[in-house]
Amino acid sequence: MGVKKKNHKLKAKGLDVEFSQELADQDDLQAQARALAAKQRVQAAQSKS
Repeated sequence: MGVKKKNHKLKAKGLDVEFSQELADQDDLQAQARALAAKQRVQAAQSKS
């Protein structure tokens, strides 16, 4: 059974959106840490195969 890869890039509709570390609250920082950990797990899994 094949797995389809989806393009998960987020696009702002005509808005210039930037993340500001100075304006990040605790939830933002936790979300960044989870995203980084997930990215590292994916990269580790891809390097094994």
